[in-house]
Amino acid sequence: MEQTENRCLRSIEVCFSPKLFPEILTKDDFIVILVDILRATTSICAAFENGAKRILPVATLEEARILKGKGYLVASEQDGKKLDFADFGNSAFNFTRETIEGETLVYCTTNGTRALAFARDAQKIAMGAFINITALTQWLIRENRNVVILCSGWKNKFCIEDSLFAGALAEKLLSAQVFQTHCDSTAAAIDLWNVAKEDVLAYIEKAAHRHRLKRLGLDDVIPYSFTLDSTRVVPVYDGKEIIDAG
Repeated sequence: MEQTENRCLRSIEVCFSPKLFPEILTKDDFIVILVDILRATTSICAAFENGAKRILPVATLEEARILKGKGYLVASEQDGKKLDFADFGNSAFNFTRETIEGETLVYCTTNGTRALAFARDAQKIAMGAFINITALTQWLIRENRNVVILCSGWKNKFCIEDSLFAGALAEKLLSAQVFQTHCDSTAAAIDLWNVAKEDVLAYIEKAAHRHRLKRLGLDDVIPYSFTLDSTRVVPVYDGKEIIDAG
């Protein structure tokens, strides 16, 4: 944490893959922002916007099946496809107010909830998406801690959509003048965002997962996933469950 003009600047670090998370340089007093734009963190934000009470993330399908047997609603997918035992897939459009209001939801996805397991030792973990980016930025400023933006990627590999969000969020945080960065990944993510932001839907045509979803007929959620600020929720994981702290 650097001190400039009598102010302590918090740091921003971007981690492009869960596999890289054990190597992060930020060690003290940090919040992890988990990012899975297509689609888990976008969908979690949508679920809270539509009245979900809490979300229980699990890393394995076995855990999800057990909790389904105990009567929980379950959202679960593998490689983009809804599992046969699940009540919902992983689309934000699944979570309407009629289906989710007041409910507890168990959540298990290919990338997002598994990435969450890597970051369990952080002081706090919040969910980031384009649809809550301003509310998230304001919450992080109030929290006044270092920030690590963890991209879920695709099966531990780099992905464009999460990296674009990392750049967009880092740029907003830096503009508040209470953060600083000496992280090459952060600089690269910001550069990527600045290339894409004038027409992000056109740019996202380069993303492999956008085309996986298209082949599955699940790409109706793409425009929504890149819409800015459709919600004020800030989903935060406390080590057991996700609640809205927004």
